[in-house]
Amino acid sequence: MENKMFCFQCEQTMRGTGCTGCAGVCGKSAAAADLQDELTSALIGLARVCQTNAPTAQTHRLVLEALFTTITNVNFDVSTIQIMIDRVRAEKAALGGQAGDYDVRQIWKADEDIRSLKSLILFGLRGMAAYAYHALMLGRSSEEVDAFFLKGLAALGEDWGMDELLPIVMETGKVNLTCMALLDEANTTAYGTPTPTTVPLTIEKGPFIIVTGHDLKDLELLLKQTEGKGINIYTHGEMLPAHGYPLLKKYGHLKGNFGTAWQNQQKEFDNVPGAILFTTNCLMPPRSSYSDRVFTTEVVSYPGLVHIGEDKDFTPVIEKALALGGYSEEQHFTGINGGTTVMTGFGHGTVLSVADKVIDAVKGGAIKHFFLVGGCDGARPGRNYYTDFVKQTPADTVILTLACGKYRFNDLDLGTIGGLPRIMDMGQCNDAYSAIKVAVALSEAFGCGVNDLPLTLVLSWYEQKAVCILLTLLYLGLKNIYLGPTLPAFVSPNVLNFLVENYNITPISTPEEDLKKILG
Repeated sequence: MENKMFCFQCEQTMRGTGCTGCAGVCGKSAAAADLQDELTSALIGLARVCQTNAPTAQTHRLVLEALFTTITNVNFDVSTIQIMIDRVRAEKAALGGQAGDYDVRQIWKADEDIRSLKSLILFGLRGMAAYAYHALMLGRSSEEVDAFFLKGLAALGEDWGMDELLPIVMETGKVNLTCMALLDEANTTAYGTPTPTTVPLTIEKGPFIIVTGHDLKDLELLLKQTEGKGINIYTHGEMLPAHGYPLLKKYGHLKGNFGTAWQNQQKEFDNVPGAILFTTNCLMPPRSSYSDRVFTTEVVSYPGLVHIGEDKDFTPVIEKALALGGYSEEQHFTGINGGTTVMTGFGHGTVLSVADKVIDAVKGGAIKHFFLVGGCDGARPGRNYYTDFVKQTPADTVILTLACGKYRFNDLDLGTIGGLPRIMDMGQCNDAYSAIKVAVALSEAFGCGVNDLPLTLVLSWYEQKAVCILLTLLYLGLKNIYLGPTLPAFVSPNVLNFLVENYNITPISTPEEDLKKILG
């Protein structure tokens, strides 16, 4: 029987090989998956035209929006995907392009090593597009980044071998570093340098809105529009780090954090008496018990949900929150491990401001090892590894974390070292840039290479932003990365061998075995 769809871009893909039935594990229909392939095909066609015809600012923005649309758990709506396809084709025509679209299905049917390298490029571009889009919403862009999206997409349509594709894979990582730096600058310029902040998990009585995703600009606009209306705002998922930014913290009705990571939303949002706004991924198909109170904006789209357009008028969200009324009494929630608060705000600005204390603690033996334990969370069994790993780390080690994988352990109280908490949340997935800045600063302070530091990266991945971050780490030459809970289905045995031989990427095993291997 011919496959109804093919998609293997996320960690939870069916049987670890690819979703091929009527719908993906994420809930995306076969029709939506096929249209996303068609959209990617149109984008490659547009990029080919731009190799000879100069793109405009509109072209660059459209490329970001279209790539962002194809990330896992963003767009489930065939009508809005079709509109995006039409826009891409119209842009190609406006630039004078006559050639047809490239058929992206050729990639899925290619030699497994070529398919693997092209998938790394494509999925890396998709993840990077989200970061570039968020930066653009804050008025920041980069000619280097914009140009590479077109270069990378055009390369996907070329009949190239491994020797020609590998440099593009590494360049994806290089340009993503520039892109993450761009977004870091955009966020801190707009909202200030994050500072350590304790965030309660209690929901106060009265009307409230839960805002999830990554887009800080959307959160700011929502805070402005709800000011003085008796509505409290709570972050969810990757929006938690917003509490660390001074210019967002100034809003007194930004109260705390609701729930944990994205894959628990269907349970945590069940009959919740508040409105819920999705600004980016990760949206799961909403259940009937709360679908009437879910709203989307930006490129997020799901059939039947109210979408907030470019005017960013959040009135429907506000009215729904007021109508629902919230809880009649204060609700005391906990994290996965029973904690009642979590901390955030340990970006590179904060950590490097006390670098002398950190360096002294290492030299004095108080800190023996650093672990970066972070990345995407997900529902596949085996992700408790990260909770158990952190719990078993010795008291003389520090855990840096970021992205939504931290919800597995960020409510734990593991004490302090030198006045600093042992668990330090550096922010969203894009704040891997902060971790890189800290690692480089420490290596300079100790006069050694990054790979010679007492630092181990223990990463979890789910979707395409994790792919572009991994490529950045490889571009920087970081080695000895532990990756899980499973390896990507799109990485062929030969490509995996290359990564193992050159970067010593290691699949996670058990916390006990891995800690013994790392610490000796």
